[in-house]
Amino acid sequence: MKNFPWEDRPSGLQAPMWRYSANPVIKRDATPTSNSIFNSAVVPFEDGYAGVFRCDDQCRRMNIHAGFSKNGIDWEINPEPIAFQQDSQTDLFHSEYKYDPRVIWIEDRYYIVWCNGYHGPTIGMGYTFDFKEFYQLENAFLPYNRNGVLFPRKINGKYLMLSRPSDTGHTAFGDIFISQSPDMKYWGEHRHVMSPAPFEDSAWQCMKIGAGPAPIETKEGWLLIYHGVLRSCNGYVYSMGAAILDLEEPWKVKYRMKPYLLSPQTAYECVGDVPNVVFPCACLHDESNGRLAVYYGCADTVTGLAFAQIDELIGYIKENSL
Repeated sequence: MKNFPWEDRPSGLQAPMWRYSANPVIKRDATPTSNSIFNSAVVPFEDGYAGVFRCDDQCRRMNIHAGFSKNGIDWEINPEPIAFQQDSQTDLFHSEYKYDPRVIWIEDRYYIVWCNGYHGPTIGMGYTFDFKEFYQLENAFLPYNRNGVLFPRKINGKYLMLSRPSDTGHTAFGDIFISQSPDMKYWGEHRHVMSPAPFEDSAWQCMKIGAGPAPIETKEGWLLIYHGVLRSCNGYVYSMGAAILDLEEPWKVKYRMKPYLLSPQTAYECVGDVPNVVFPCACLHDESNGRLAVYYGCADTVTGLAFAQIDELIGYIKENSL
């Protein structure tokens, strides 16, 4: 992959994932009116990378913006939010807010999934071919739902999406479910994937969990990076973990991490508009050398970048599985 964002593991570090030394890779004021830029999506595009970014503006309105980079490090983010056009299948434009997008190439286009304000939070959907013109589809589900994450290909002839049913607020609960669709419009066959872990086994993910970037296909199964939440005496703490799902029946969990991959420990992860948050939303994978670059929101304020080697990470998950 050309100009893949990468930094070698620091000397002496044994952990399977490490932070970019120049984090945050995207600061909160990367557009003229942004209060914060975080929980965003990045994909390979043309001779570099494109993305859809959550930008909360200085009125604290939540919206999503397109952006471009040659190297995955230095980004130019459009100052204006994405203006969705009506797809031929829908006349739905109502949206009180948009946040926490994911982007994935499937078949012939880039699909965008986000948390859409439609009488409460639900899963909004759209697509683009060029990151210049965007088309909105019907919402995938009824309110209330968050963390919609598409698989990068059909499985057994159907599109699949992970999500976390919720309620109107910042829920004190949350399991990961999977849904299936023949056409990206009608979703059903909803199946449970994972619940929060018991506190005594893995406290960092004991209150709620949610899918992060699009799953990566490996010989061991689908590699899923996800977030988990602990309710501490000082509020919620969001950390990053990983699991491996069955290739043909991805509602079946083969392995799931007991320790976290990353937890809020640096200043930019611990201090911000919402302290103590590590929230993964996107990853880049170079199949030629197994490198993985994960973009994650930090304290709901800025965007961080972390790295891993796929084979090492899979081995770590299997050795440290619940």
